[in-house]
Amino acid sequence: MMLKKILLENKNLFGNIFPFNLAKEKFFNLDLSVNNKELNEVDIFSTSELSKYINKKLTQTKTKFAVGGYAEDRFVYLKSKHFGKGTNARTIHIGVDVWCEEYTNIFAPLLSKIHSFKFNNNLGDYGATIVLEHLLEETVFFTLYGHLSKNSLNNISVGDEIEKGEKFAVIGNEFENGNWPTHLHFQIIADMMENIGDFPGFVNKHNKDKFLKLCPNLNLILNIKYLKICLVLHI
Repeated sequence: MMLKKILLENKNLFGNIFPFNLAKEKFFNLDLSVNNKELNEVDIFSTSELSKYINKKLTQTKTKFAVGGYAEDRFVYLKSKHFGKGTNARTIHIGVDVWCEEYTNIFAPLLSKIHSFKFNNNLGDYGATIVLEHLLEETVFFTLYGHLSKNSLNNISVGDEIEKGEKFAVIGNEFENGNWPTHLHFQIIADMMENIGDFPGFVNKHNKDKFLKLCPNLNLILNIKYLKICLVLHI
């Protein structure tokens, strides 16, 4: 609760992590949950078919970006054994996804240093990943950026300081991002729990409440007014 309170009280300090302002842009609230019946007509285990579905929704709504995913129960993760099976399958998404063009620049939301980075190369995993460490009101917390380009991991070191608004990465494509349609997975983490360059972005239903507390709603940083209701409920 302390981190949520600090983020809320300092929401005006955060800069844009994209070269556009999602708080002002028109975007589509993408629903990839098990409740979206449209997905029954889509081969969601195919990157190209899922991309077609997302692009179709962007065209229909005349938007450039799609946003969503926090606390969603998604069976799309079942395409990979990396996420387990049965009652232990990790299908609850605990970050926010922003679906936009490959090689979109990513900027630090506030003064940061590189905590860790890694190429997580399992099917359906993050691909290139960078974790930033932040200090706000003497409280340390972290932000994770997944599905980046492999080149984003070049010429960086743990402990490198990054200024607020400084570019530090770009979004990767499906051949380097874990085999997903092009997007950024963005996540707040209160405690890395000794993880290096990686952190669960999806958990099983038994651990849902624990991890939603550990990884609060990204809208605390994004400040998007019209993000769908399921996100707002978890602030």
